[in-house]
Amino acid sequence: MDNNKDMSFLGHIGELRGHLIRSIIAIVIAAFVVGFNINWIMDHIFFGPTRNDFPTFRVVNHFSRMILGEDSIHLPKDFPVRVQRLYQQFNVMMAVSIFGGMVAAFPYIVWELWRFIGPALHPRERKNSIYIINAVWILFMTGVLCGYFLILPFAVNFGVIFKISDIIVPLYDLSDYTTLFLQVVLGMGVIFLFPILIYFLTSIGILTPMFMKTYRRHAIVLIMVVAAIITPADVLSMLMAAFPLLILYEFSIMMCTFTYKKVQKSNGNLPAVQK
Repeated sequence: MDNNKDMSFLGHIGELRGHLIRSIIAIVIAAFVVGFNINWIMDHIFFGPTRNDFPTFRVVNHFSRMILGEDSIHLPKDFPVRVQRLYQQFNVMMAVSIFGGMVAAFPYIVWELWRFIGPALHPRERKNSIYIINAVWILFMTGVLCGYFLILPFAVNFGVIFKISDIIVPLYDLSDYTTLFLQVVLGMGVIFLFPILIYFLTSIGILTPMFMKTYRRHAIVLIMVVAAIITPADVLSMLMAAFPLLILYEFSIMMCTFTYKKVQKSNGNLPAVQK
């Protein structure tokens, strides 16, 4: 009996290893694709938010001209970047390639995860897990796009236009910009998984919709403070940075409410949900 359990456990470990190996191979393949196209990616995607023709800036300036009669964002024509270490460009290429590979392969990684846990679920749980698995990669990719198109451009804009003296000549470090890029884009991808965390915390009875609604004002204040820090000192930019985070929190409340009702109903104890 114990031997059968050990074999079953070892079998699951071997199956998990297979899923992990396939996920790593997917990341490596995607990273190679990014690496072979690194020049185009660096010029058009990586340094895209440093130019005035970036889509986000074009949209903002379009509405700014309609409302104010002039552009609200003016980036310098040049974005001088320096390299201080011998292998700095190679290290940045590797970081961008691996990051790009992870983002491109993320839906496949989530699918491999579902293939591993799916057989162990009951038919009803497996049906529900399909929605959760799809929500994971959709929310992550949405967060990545939000970080790239909404948060990163304004963070770059703030760093470029902020001056303490006209004597200082800007010369930006490649590693600093790379760190900013990866932290903002990858960080937003992770932050957008917040509703999934809310779902699991509500499912096990730790979180309730009343708690999230009670502290909504505190969350809004915190979101606005963060948006004001990472954007220039104008209302339009701050609102554009705060808008997706506010939507994310409200969506998390709806997710919490839906899950809470479902859990209470399954337990046969469904009280009136607080508004």
